[in-house]
Amino acid sequence: MATLYVSPHLDDFRSILALLAAEASPSSGVRIITDDPPAALCARCTPALVVGVGDSTAVLSGANAVAWYLALQGKRAGAGAKQQSEVWQWLSFADNELIPSSCAAVFPLMGVTLDKKLQQTSCADLLRVLKVLDKKLEPRTYLVGESVTLADMAVASALLLPFKYVLEPSDRKAVSNVTRWFTTCINQPHFIKVLGKVKLCEKVVPITTNAETKASTRLLPAAANSAAGDMAEVTSNGPPKTEAQLKKEAKRREKLEKFQQKKEMEAKKKTQPATEKKAKPEKKELGVISYNIPTPSGEKKDVLTPLPDSYSPQYVEAAWYPWWEKQGFFKPEYGRQSISDPNPKGIFMMCIPPPNVTGSLHLGHALTNAIQDCLTRWHRMCGKTTLWNPGCDHAGIATQVVVEKKLMRDKGMSRHDLGRDKFIEEVWKWKNEKGDRIYHQLKKLGSSLDWDRACFTMDPKLSYAVQEAFIRMHDEGVIYRSKRLVNWSCSLNSAISDIEVDKKELTGRTLLPVPGYKDKVEFGVLVSFAYKVDGSDEEVVVATTRIETMLGDAAVAVHPDDSRYRHLKGKMVKHPFCERKMPVVFDDFVDMSFGTGAVKITPAHDLTDYEVGVRHSLPFLNILDENGLLVNVPLPFLGMKRFDARKAVFEALQARGHFREVKDNPMVVPVCSRSKDIVEPLLKPQWYVNCAEMGKQAADAVREGRLKIIPEHHLKTWFNWMDNIRDWCISRQLWWGHRIPAYFIAIDDPSVKPGEDVDGHYWVSGRTLQEAREKAAKRFNVTPDKVKLRQDEDVLDTWFSSGIFPFSIFGWPNETQDLSVFYPGTLLETGHDILFFWVARMVMMGLKLTGKLPFKEVYLHAVVRDAHGRKMSKSLGNVIDPLDVITGISLEGLHTQLTHSNLDPVEVERAKQGQKSDYPNGIPECGTDALRFALCAYTSQGRDINLDVNRILGYRHFCNKLWNAVKFAMKTLGDNFVPLEKAQLHGEESVPDRWILSRLSAAVALCDAGFKVYDFPAVTTTIYNFWLYELCDVYLECVKPVLGKEADERRAGACRQTLYTCLDVGLRLLSPIMPFVTEELYQRLPRRQPQLDAPSISVTPYPDAQEFCWNSDEVDRNMDFVMNVVKTIRSLRADYNLTKTRADCYLQCADGATLFLVQTSSAQIQTLSYSQAVIALSAEQAVPAGCAVAIASDRCTVNLMIKGLINVDKELSKLQAKKGELDKLMEKLQDKLAKSDYRDKVPFKVQQQDTEKLRQSQTELDKVKEAMDNFSKMI
Repeated sequence: MATLYVSPHLDDFRSILALLAAEASPSSGVRIITDDPPAALCARCTPALVVGVGDSTAVLSGANAVAWYLALQGKRAGAGAKQQSEVWQWLSFADNELIPSSCAAVFPLMGVTLDKKLQQTSCADLLRVLKVLDKKLEPRTYLVGESVTLADMAVASALLLPFKYVLEPSDRKAVSNVTRWFTTCINQPHFIKVLGKVKLCEKVVPITTNAETKASTRLLPAAANSAAGDMAEVTSNGPPKTEAQLKKEAKRREKLEKFQQKKEMEAKKKTQPATEKKAKPEKKELGVISYNIPTPSGEKKDVLTPLPDSYSPQYVEAAWYPWWEKQGFFKPEYGRQSISDPNPKGIFMMCIPPPNVTGSLHLGHALTNAIQDCLTRWHRMCGKTTLWNPGCDHAGIATQVVVEKKLMRDKGMSRHDLGRDKFIEEVWKWKNEKGDRIYHQLKKLGSSLDWDRACFTMDPKLSYAVQEAFIRMHDEGVIYRSKRLVNWSCSLNSAISDIEVDKKELTGRTLLPVPGYKDKVEFGVLVSFAYKVDGSDEEVVVATTRIETMLGDAAVAVHPDDSRYRHLKGKMVKHPFCERKMPVVFDDFVDMSFGTGAVKITPAHDLTDYEVGVRHSLPFLNILDENGLLVNVPLPFLGMKRFDARKAVFEALQARGHFREVKDNPMVVPVCSRSKDIVEPLLKPQWYVNCAEMGKQAADAVREGRLKIIPEHHLKTWFNWMDNIRDWCISRQLWWGHRIPAYFIAIDDPSVKPGEDVDGHYWVSGRTLQEAREKAAKRFNVTPDKVKLRQDEDVLDTWFSSGIFPFSIFGWPNETQDLSVFYPGTLLETGHDILFFWVARMVMMGLKLTGKLPFKEVYLHAVVRDAHGRKMSKSLGNVIDPLDVITGISLEGLHTQLTHSNLDPVEVERAKQGQKSDYPNGIPECGTDALRFALCAYTSQGRDINLDVNRILGYRHFCNKLWNAVKFAMKTLGDNFVPLEKAQLHGEESVPDRWILSRLSAAVALCDAGFKVYDFPAVTTTIYNFWLYELCDVYLECVKPVLGKEADERRAGACRQTLYTCLDVGLRLLSPIMPFVTEELYQRLPRRQPQLDAPSISVTPYPDAQEFCWNSDEVDRNMDFVMNVVKTIRSLRADYNLTKTRADCYLQCADGATLFLVQTSSAQIQTLSYSQAVIALSAEQAVPAGCAVAIASDRCTVNLMIKGLINVDKELSKLQAKKGELDKLMEKLQDKLAKSDYRDKVPFKVQQQDTEKLRQSQTELDKVKEAMDNFSKMI
């Protein structure tokens, strides 16, 4: 057993790292001693690890060496060479960057005095390093790989003290990714065991320390100036000290001397009366303003009252949706007499992916609806006849489970106690009470659906279409009856689809909970046992992960080329528990190199074995009934539960001497997503759809370009599925759903042989019982009175009704006006995870039943994940209700939602920890518009979306910026402003006017192009940049002097018209994405043609690139030059700390054209750069003395007059100090690079970082020297 010696100090980050590595490697069996190692061990420092015994004893000293050894033992040092090098890189980062900054920031609070200059800059340096780390962690959950490694332990250990004592909530918010990662780490079990519950800093206060603590920290200040790996003292018994070590010791002694010198000053300061520290102003909370004006539902919101001072989602989103709905803006009939009338601009039709009636919105729904509503609103504003059709899926299994649980909870009854008809009544009752909840949530998201056309898949219209589809396909022979293996849930007593099977990956032996079992069940092990060869002493050893299935074995398979078993051809093996003899079959599917090369075959309970059984005509021995009880097996196993039998079979094999070994085995366990039961492959007679021909047609439609799938990287998946498609099982053993309109035939005539369930000849389908009876009579050539029919008890797979949704909603098979106008649709938009389960089936069934593709394009968005890239899961606590993002929710509120969920107590606790880590202060109110904008901004094609709530909050701030800009602009326009009837140039526009109109035209073109190719980030980025960086930051600042009291009326008039055009067009560009805030602000703007303009922004024309065609490359280039000059001036002002002082600016121009441009733009440059005056100079004109100089471009040099505005001596002193710091830093780096083993030992990436750091330091030093020269000339 290894022995680990660690420091007794609770905050010794070096010992903490070693302890974490030890705790994360439980198999290493480390004994921990809280003391210095014995002198005889010659350990250089703590922590120290003693491994081995006697002559083979080795002593490892230092945190990194000890932790690396332990992490390797526990497989926490990275998988493979690449990850291990990354771990080393993070260890180096912790040593060289984090620990010095952390110590410098924390030690003063412990009463340890550091160099004053170091102390003053310590917190700023720490935050600088943390921001670098924050950027690295933005897309990651952990530093290396997908789990905690030594990298996380080292960096978290280095940050433990700052998080406990220095980083206040505002600091943590500034590095939210680091905070999120750190809280994730400290909530890991091994962190908790070492650290206990870590309390984060709320307010920086001195740390109360006892004598022992002070003693242990006395030598630590050196860490503030040197890497942690070099901090340990070398004992006198250790090896001779190198030159580098001696140099470091000298530096350390120098710092200790300074420490002693300043001790007296500290004592003096303590005797002086303490000055009260000025309290930090509290950060202003986001305001909540409510709309309190009485407005009947459906009536227009009051827009005559002044806008509130700031943006508030509650105020903005009130009352608009009912008005939009009542006015019929979302209906395709709006603005036209008949939907059948030709529309030259075209038709846009899309149906919603029908959400489950049991469901409530999650962020996946929110993303789907944000994208679909943006597209719908854009097409509507483009003038097309537009329909977005809502609907809801009856969700067979999910709904039945919900109602069954409710029935048991409320009445203590099962569905069987109630009976089928009564149970169906209960389901309809539940649906009518709760089923429209998701519709209300969709309205909250602003979804512009035509609610008069809303459909439910169990409505009579859709149920008739489902019945018709089944009968037509059955009559044609496309739907047939067969007995095959299905995914069976014993808890639900039903077959389930592949999408309802979760694949749980196990790395080895794992105990899992299974419904109906008190104790957890073992999975992830491979059991080997022997079958005796009949008539000999030989045996064949086989292995299985499901030992209970050996009771249904029908053969042993080996590879035909396996020389070990060729002599067994024609031989049989004996089953140990019954008289069954089983053949040894030879099949190419066997992998000779795996295990013994012999495989047990259970055709009735494994998909691969099923195919082997068919090939070799083996018997199909079913050993499980629908409830998971063993049947057709010998005693004592008969009637046992399947996993009880697992133990019994194992023990019986041991008792009879057939057991050989058991070992861990990585495997995937199929789990029912609804019941959490282990899914069993089970032979059942079911209804199937023959998909071969339909799959070929669907594949050909894409290959021939008739159906377009976007993004194109999903084509490989499409063709892989379609070209290798299997027949589709559509039976479900449920009561809730579309009962299959098929009848089993019994003929009351002795001349007709009775049929079997799996014989399709004895099944007939019909719209009515009478129709089915007549079909049966005709088939068997008997009179109808001889026919007895029994309708199938099963219902159809929910995906069957969803597969015909695009045309069943319009009344198919009846020829309706809606069907003729809106089918085929334009677009299908959904998540890529249901490309096969829904999209492919819609395409196949649309082609089969209507002869037409159901849509022309399929756009597949990414899957939403949490900020760490994890899949949304209730048990992780990271499932976010979009309504919580819209309205905000406290952490306690999130916890309460968990307690009302179906999670077990352990999962609830784990989920709470996840919520506490991700949302320590709950989720702030962001509003619908900000959520929609964020979701669209994230939607880059083909990637998963890691959604961070903080980014959504950022877009709420964008709404506020928008709000303030429009308020300012309206005030500037004045009450009497009248816009021109048409947006146009009239020759009076200034350079800023022409520039902002050019940028507006570019934005219009980019948005139009982005929507056409589903590039939503391009649209959001374009709009965001136009409003924030071009309109607000530049144009509004430029026009303030123009619109002042002494303004030129002609210029002011042109400016107002330009400003109005920007507001009008900018809001319309944004409207599809942010419908609420744009409606609120648009309603406050005057109209160009009040009698003719649309009543709502949602039905105004979307800006057209042909109308707004003022984009000018020359104007853009000139304004880019002006802004470059402005940025250079601002940079100079910041360099010389002239943030509140105006200075004269001399712009020396290289040519006449530049001189003219500067002269004509001097007013804008002066305003935007906050200059006293802007003077344009030719190349020949001299620049006055006393100016700071910077190059704006090869055509213009900026000269900022600073003489008389700053204290030159003081600035020179600052620069001298800065130069000294840079000299030291560069000397240290150069020494490091000059070491003989540097190139060999230091990772290449670290070498690159060092070289870049040296280059940056040299550049900074050159600038400092140049500034010093400039200041020297002023003296």
